[in-house]
Amino acid sequence: MARETKRGLYQGIVERDEKGNYYCGPYLLDYKLTESSFKLGDKVSIKKIVSNTSGKSVEEYPQKAIKFSLAGEDRNL
Repeated sequence: MARETKRGLYQGIVERDEKGNYYCGPYLLDYKLTESSFKLGDKVSIKKIVSNTSGKSVEEYPQKAIKFSLAGEDRNL
C-alpha cells in the first residue's frame, strides 16, 4: 500500500459513476461521508484506504477510501 505524505495517499476529484457510486481516481469513496460533506468536482486528499468489501462495487473499485478531506485543508473526515 502507498505511504501517506503531507498531501495524503492520493489526490483527485470527486466523481460519480452511472451506478451512483462516488469515486476519486481508482478509489471508491464512502457514500455517506461524501453525501454529507462533499460535492461533485471537489478536490480531495485521501488519507486512509481499505479493501472494499461490498459485493456490488468490488470489481470496479477493489479499494475504498474511508478517510479523506478537501485538498489543502487540515480537517480529516
